[in-house]
Amino acid sequence: MNTHKSHIALTWIVALALPAFAGAPKEPPTRPVERAVKERTGIAVRWQQDATAREEALAQVRVLLKKPITVNTAVQIALVNNREFLAAFEDVGVSAADLREAGMWKNPGIDLSVRFPDRAPKVPNWEEAAAFDLLDLLMLPLRKRVAAEQLAAAQLRVADEAVRLVAEVKAAVYALQGDESLLTQRRTIVEISQASLDLAQRQHEAGNITDLALARQQAAYNDARLELAMADGEQRQHREKLNHLLSLWGGDTAWKISGALPSLPKNDVELRGLESLAVAQRLDLAAAHGELKGVVRALGLTKSYRYIGALSFGVDTERDSDRTNLTGPRLSLELPIFNQGQARIAKGEAELRRAERKLEGLAIGIRSDVRALHDKLAALRERSLFYESQILPVRSVITAGMLLHYNGMLVGNYELFAARAEQMEAEQKSIETLRDYWITRAELERVVGGRLRK
Repeated sequence: MNTHKSHIALTWIVALALPAFAGAPKEPPTRPVERAVKERTGIAVRWQQDATAREEALAQVRVLLKKPITVNTAVQIALVNNREFLAAFEDVGVSAADLREAGMWKNPGIDLSVRFPDRAPKVPNWEEAAAFDLLDLLMLPLRKRVAAEQLAAAQLRVADEAVRLVAEVKAAVYALQGDESLLTQRRTIVEISQASLDLAQRQHEAGNITDLALARQQAAYNDARLELAMADGEQRQHREKLNHLLSLWGGDTAWKISGALPSLPKNDVELRGLESLAVAQRLDLAAAHGELKGVVRALGLTKSYRYIGALSFGVDTERDSDRTNLTGPRLSLELPIFNQGQARIAKGEAELRRAERKLEGLAIGIRSDVRALHDKLAALRERSLFYESQILPVRSVITAGMLLHYNGMLVGNYELFAARAEQMEAEQKSIETLRDYWITRAELERVVGGRLRK
């Protein structure tokens, strides 16, 4: 067997394959994700690729949990600890590996056969061949480009997942901050109802009020207790939702929420330019656009090589029984007689139309969501301002006036209790409106893509 010529052939094949391994990426595949998230949320994220990085993230979480949780600290914890987001982050690693695989040439194949004659001279016939997939080599640049676009789409999807997570965490924190204030209001209403009921019971025992009047006070007290229990239950549900978003369990769930809801911002969010900002800033829309480009390129690849099913090239060597070596090129080509790629092209065209319609639908939906949430936000802002400027001041005046009349013995205890309870109810509705405003604002940030202004 002529091994020297085989080695030469294999060396030549490997030399041809070397360009396929050039051009390694200059930065980690997760760097675009980190930049996009930092730009849109102001929070740094990092790919936790090993145990050391994971331990550092857990240490950071424990430090943040030692202080009362704010909106910013909750977002920081979520971006380094939310398991669903960390799992989505690995999609970038998978796509990066696919890109690396797409840039690799298939290993060459070697065929070896030995045939023994049935008569003298008893000298075996050797045949060996080394071949590589030439079609795979021709398709390699386009295949790498498709894989690179798929990696870019995966990076955009993961970054969009981070923006979505940030919005959910913000909404959960705002809900909890509102719950804390609402529970305070509800407890005060229960205390007022309790005082009113105690007075009614004493008066009933003295025979000063009827059974009906006592029953009405008892019903008001029961309603107040029920409202407090319901508010407490909602607070626990919202707390568990935030635990889930932050991926906290065990002793880490003993955190405390910080502060009350922030006040209304001085300026409104203008609708003008907001739709265009959303279309330009939404990462999932950019990912869908990248996927569309990938489908277009894949369809072009299919059409370009539709008539070539299999193509290999190599070197073949045969050594006859008379020790004569026969060496020459070897070419294998599949004839496109029955299958000319019609089905693959039809499938690619259908996938292209599907990708186009999905992209258009997403863009239209984004614009609609921006308008709807902006309208809701504006209405909540007006309602909150109305509570602050009109309803609450009037309720305070009524309560103060009722107190003066009570001191002057012009009204009784029940009228004073009722005025105070009505004031607390108005304050509660004001808190609910402010809470809904901030939750809606977080949703609008998500729909816009991270920032409401350039």
